[in-house]
Amino acid sequence: MQNNKVLILDFGSQVTQLIGRRVRELNIYSEIHPYNKPPENIAEYNAVILSGSPLSVRGDDVAHPDLSEIQGKKPLLGICYGAQYLAHFGGGRVAESNTREYGRANLSYIGKNELFQNISEGSQVWMSHSDTIKELPAKATLLASTQDVENAAFKIDGEETYAIQFHPEVYHSKDGTQLLENFLVNIAGVAQDWTPDSFVEETVKNLKEQLGNDKVVLGLSGGVDSTVAAVLLHKAIGSNLHCIFVNNGLLRKNEFTSVLKQYEGMGLNVKGVDASARFLEALAGESDPEGKRKIIGRVFIEVFDDEANQIEDAKWLAQGTIYPDVIESVSVNGGPSATIKSHHNVGGLPDFMKLKIVEPLKMLFKDEVRRVGASMGLESDLLGRHPFPGPGLAIRILGDITPEKVSILQEVDAIFINGLKDNGLYDKVWQAGAILLPVQSVGVMGDERTYEKCVALRAVESTDGMTADWVNLPYEFLQKTSNEIINKVKGVNRVVYDISSKPPATIEWE
Repeated sequence: MQNNKVLILDFGSQVTQLIGRRVRELNIYSEIHPYNKPPENIAEYNAVILSGSPLSVRGDDVAHPDLSEIQGKKPLLGICYGAQYLAHFGGGRVAESNTREYGRANLSYIGKNELFQNISEGSQVWMSHSDTIKELPAKATLLASTQDVENAAFKIDGEETYAIQFHPEVYHSKDGTQLLENFLVNIAGVAQDWTPDSFVEETVKNLKEQLGNDKVVLGLSGGVDSTVAAVLLHKAIGSNLHCIFVNNGLLRKNEFTSVLKQYEGMGLNVKGVDASARFLEALAGESDPEGKRKIIGRVFIEVFDDEANQIEDAKWLAQGTIYPDVIESVSVNGGPSATIKSHHNVGGLPDFMKLKIVEPLKMLFKDEVRRVGASMGLESDLLGRHPFPGPGLAIRILGDITPEKVSILQEVDAIFINGLKDNGLYDKVWQAGAILLPVQSVGVMGDERTYEKCVALRAVESTDGMTADWVNLPYEFLQKTSNEIINKVKGVNRVVYDISSKPPATIEWE
């Protein structure tokens, strides 16, 4: 159990997870819970943050949590909707803004107070709201203003309750991290003791208590998440961990062999299972993205059930689920945030499978997983490996899946990824891959007219996968890669480059 932790109550903002990230960057552990399902052990949290929301405090569907165990008893910070909530239900007045207050703004006034320590007037902040706080509660003190928003921040007198109308968690609020540090460290007194080493120590301890002498089956993928999960479990239960690497027929070229070789010498008990025919047969004729994900998830579970039954007394299935998987698959802990897409390793097991689930990384972001892996001595080449989707190439082949399409995309992907490595670009990219599009286009090769497939190349930079921007790869590299793909991969006569950011797009096309 964390001795120092922060509770973030989610009111449905799409950037609530960014609050958690910024808090963790301060080496403070944070948890996100829906406003209508707060944890029962609120007394164990050192401070509470209220997130933003697409809702209005003036609406009929107002999110109205019970703060009786929080406000006035614990340090509390309301952000955007959270600030409007504290104002509206504290006796102030919130009204519709004359203009939607969205985008960059600058603090024009900062009163002398602890929340804005080391933050100067003129500091840029990010606004995103259609309501505005017209009048503060009677027992409140104004802390900061912008040119257009007079009540940009305030404090409830006699309480450690603070409210800000802007979003300190987003990149555009230049002193946002400083403000969060002022609140959590200087005001709330939360210790900055959540580090990769402390996470490893506590997680191994908890796994020992949770699993005892039980046997655990873990699906390895060769990626960072499953590998770090495996090493953590191995530290906790040793030989009782049985790792299985499944070839679903949708891996990168030669990946099944190379991944198995990668784990040699790591001391892990690993078994390779080639179930490619089983997956491809189940996927035949399915074109819907969610349908493909669900089929892969179902067959994945079936294969593991078959393998687990061969391991006497196996009781647990371990997965490398990380926080973005959970956030994008379901509303945060059942809260109001919108679902983006389902993930093959999120959502529980079918009734016929007797294994319980253990997910040692489910509260970590990708960059945090890498730091934990580094603290345990994993090689940099493995930790620097690009993320690869659980459903594999199935969601990079738009439309139905056939062995021919998989083969084409494997060849294209190999040329692209190897080219990034050969040109010193791989480590400058967070994730890269190729997408086979369900279109054909006219081309000319020699004196012959062709009518063949088009592929899109995708390369993005990110830290956690929640937001991402496309990478401006050199034109010369793209030109060389395009020529090599068209010349060497039969069936492809056109290559395009995806320059969409997340949001509004996602990293994968499906």
